[in-house]
Amino acid sequence: MNNKIKVMKFGGTSVGAPDRMRQVANLIQADNQPKIVVLSALSGTTNSLVAIGDSWKAMKTNEVAQQIQRLYNHYQRFLKGLLTTEYSSGQAVVDLHFDQIKKLTAVSYNRSSNRELLAQGELMSTKLFSLYLKEISVKAELVPALDLVSLDEDGEPEIELMGERLKPIIASHPDCHLFITQGYICRNHLGEIDNLKRGGSDYTASLLGAAIEASSIEIWTDIDGMHNNDPRIVPDTFPLEALSFNEAAELAYFGAKILHPNTIWPAQKYDIPVRLLNTMVPEAKGTTISSTKTSGSIKAIAAKDSIIAIKIKSSRMLLAYGFMRKVFEIFEQFKVPIDMITTSEVAVSLTIDDDEHLTALVTALEGYGEVAVDKNMSIVCIVGDLISEEIGLIKKALRSIGDQPVRMISYGGSRNNISILVPTSTKKEVLLSLNQGLFQAEQVPAGD
Repeated sequence: MNNKIKVMKFGGTSVGAPDRMRQVANLIQADNQPKIVVLSALSGTTNSLVAIGDSWKAMKTNEVAQQIQRLYNHYQRFLKGLLTTEYSSGQAVVDLHFDQIKKLTAVSYNRSSNRELLAQGELMSTKLFSLYLKEISVKAELVPALDLVSLDEDGEPEIELMGERLKPIIASHPDCHLFITQGYICRNHLGEIDNLKRGGSDYTASLLGAAIEASSIEIWTDIDGMHNNDPRIVPDTFPLEALSFNEAAELAYFGAKILHPNTIWPAQKYDIPVRLLNTMVPEAKGTTISSTKTSGSIKAIAAKDSIIAIKIKSSRMLLAYGFMRKVFEIFEQFKVPIDMITTSEVAVSLTIDDDEHLTALVTALEGYGEVAVDKNMSIVCIVGDLISEEIGLIKKALRSIGDQPVRMISYGGSRNNISILVPTSTKKEVLLSLNQGLFQAEQVPAGD
């Protein structure tokens, strides 16, 4: 396989308006390097489809019809702004998929059909983009992600199979340099339409990049790289020019919204650089994530919300042989991952980010001790190179936070991460305080 193939992923905001979709077409033609282009749904589409699904599940028939019509009207406006000679073909695409949406929601709700509903956004965006490329005489092949991306029984991606499916397709089109496909959507082990969860288009790009051992994976969004703190909360943040795979994985998992948490590991496994770039400012350097060790200690701070802390207190059982194994087996039974964990002589505290099985979890854990649950928590994560070994850093962090309450600290589990659990109501103040204490006069943007 030709390692010169590059993967470029464009998010919903990058294709969310006709002018932006035209800009994407320009970006992918910037050179003659072969490319796989992964597109999300038009911005707002997945949210609308989720809302339609919720109304469908609640059997609110009139509301479903109104929501479908509003979304259809949006696509009508989009079509008029994008296509001219291919307008009728675009209209046929939109009508086809909205007919499917209406057919799906006309019968009783089920999870499988709802996943098919959610797939319609990516299917439409890629078909409309392909029609625009045809209109401007740019040769490209539309390759359905549902024929490429699959999950096994455990919900894990089948990367080798993806490569076996994709490589012959590319080889059969030697004169084509552009291959368009959908992000987010896939098939599960039953062959049903499924998805890679919200933000999964990043993950698609990384999986396909790994499957063909791409030269690089570019994630194009509406922000110029990963910032040193949350720019929606903290003023004067700056983009990071370089991160290691480990640093980026920690930041993505613990709340950096620019990147899907699962994006890093396929790229890291095959040592493929990942670049985070800005569609609106394509000349910006963005952030390059690679195996290259980066200079400097503290790189960034991120925060993950909707965290639930669970404490199991049992002076009788905690130090007994096998106690921790039994606790972990309960979480494994319900397939609930754990983010943080701390222990004392009589209690163990841990955090989860999914409350779907919370009641059943607590009931099962109560067999081993007294269980307390704290909701509405946030994990604030300080990330950098070998920061767990930096003398005085934890003291500096806690001094920066000041009087804000801290529920848990995870220190030493990773050489790249120190995590602090705080009430979500104090997250903003904690991020601002840490920014002041750790970055002011410590780091400045490159070039200053």
